[in-house]
Amino acid sequence: MKKLYEGKAKIVYENDDDTYIIKFKDDVTAFDAIKKANISEKGRINLEITSIVFELLEKNNIKTHFIKKLSENSMLVKKAKRLDVEVVVRNKAAGSLCKRLGIKESTELNPPLVELFYKSDELHDPLICIEHVKLLNLCSEEDVSIMKQTALKVNDILKAFFDNINIELIDFKLEFGKTKEGDIILIDEISPDSCRLWDKTTKEKLDKDRFRFDLGDLKEGYLKILNSIRSS
Repeated sequence: MKKLYEGKAKIVYENDDDTYIIKFKDDVTAFDAIKKANISEKGRINLEITSIVFELLEKNNIKTHFIKKLSENSMLVKKAKRLDVEVVVRNKAAGSLCKRLGIKESTELNPPLVELFYKSDELHDPLICIEHVKLLNLCSEEDVSIMKQTALKVNDILKAFFDNINIELIDFKLEFGKTKEGDIILIDEISPDSCRLWDKTTKEKLDKDRFRFDLGDLKEGYLKILNSIRSS
């Protein structure tokens, strides 16, 4: 296997066929990797949650790159060319939205807010609009429309899924890729690394914000999510 890419949380290997192998790392970073740590089993937990979520989405007619788990920290996925536009869906105000617009944390956003970000480590993933997407030739306007529509469908599915286990989906980030057939599909992961998830009763934050802001043990929060999913 040829190593294609290594990021902060995953390594992507290229197979001879039209597949990749993605290995989840135990590394965790925040604030553009200024804060970092290695947390035992974090990769395994994220992969298990991602696998369950992608299987759920596939059952609900959302196309993803997920094929199957290969081991406790690696999965086999379809090959797709990444589109450098991250789509963020927000159900309640948190994180950068509060800083940018002065909105109080946990303010409900109805309808959900969809934002676009330019996936560029060098530029720190800036917020962009459709005009920027066209200017940078990142993808077509039709592609953006498909990604937004898909993101809102994913939001409906995941909100109901997490609500059933007493967890609130605050916001989440999606990445998309285009297959050689021209289909736009979900790629990367959907895990507590890429979602804000709060306990509905206690409002305890169970996601990566625990690490960002020293709110508690990260692994403990992630396991609460996984165990709740398993017991549902």
